[in-house]
Amino acid sequence: MFGCLVAGRLVQTAAQQVAEDKFVFDLPDYENINHVVVFMLGTIPFPEGMGGSVYFSYPDSNGMPVWQLLGFVTNGKPSAIFKISGLKSGEGSQHPFGAMNIVRTPSVAQIGISVELLDSLAQQTPVGNAAVSSVDSFTQFTQKMLDNFYNFASSFAVSQAQMTPSPSEMFIPANVVLKWYENFQRRLAQNPLFWKT
Repeated sequence: MFGCLVAGRLVQTAAQQVAEDKFVFDLPDYENINHVVVFMLGTIPFPEGMGGSVYFSYPDSNGMPVWQLLGFVTNGKPSAIFKISGLKSGEGSQHPFGAMNIVRTPSVAQIGISVELLDSLAQQTPVGNAAVSSVDSFTQFTQKMLDNFYNFASSFAVSQAQMTPSPSEMFIPANVVLKWYENFQRRLAQNPLFWKT
């Protein structure tokens, strides 16, 4: 019913069913994981009016599991990306996995999925820094690239008085680079795929 994906690792599709409506995936070497993708396989949809709350569990300093709500998946939102790298020192939250005796080892974290009513999911509050930016990675990359290019180019800026004549080199005024930078960002904000046309 569910899948779990961590960059650089094989996709996990065999969740351990720990109760009729609870599933877990093991995350070995969790200290080196930044993001986790949880998704529905598409083979079995949730029953009408149901969805799945997604939790992250890691062992605290005493080896006890700390569970934190990341978010949810539903038939209408069958996948989600969660940032877990900053959660390992946070506080735990209420969770439906407390009374279960889930087998685990100290260096393994877990992703838990609890099938619940959609009304119940809507009332839950995920931990704040688990949500991944709604800006897609291409847009983020492009904005970072623009910032880097502009900062790099402007680090070579010199005033006209500081310029030494060099007939073999072309000079571009910094305001031209700034204008291009601003235009590109504006167009990217309007349509991240404008460059394809």
